[in-house]
Amino acid sequence: MLLFRWVILLLLLVAGVCFAFYAATGQMRYRRLGWIVFKWTLIAALGFFAVLFAERIA
Repeated sequence: MLLFRWVILLLLLVAGVCFAFYAATGQMRYRRLGWIVFKWTLIAALGFFAVLFAERIA
């Protein structure tokens, strides 16, 4: 549980760093990579919360 929270936090940090690199350099690859990491982080977080919700119901 704690490990999964750290992974989500680190992925959000990676996405933020990618967006900062995009802002500093203007290279589109950093923005694209940031969006990809952010999208999969949200999907993973939603899956994590769905499992927590299912455990509470059961």
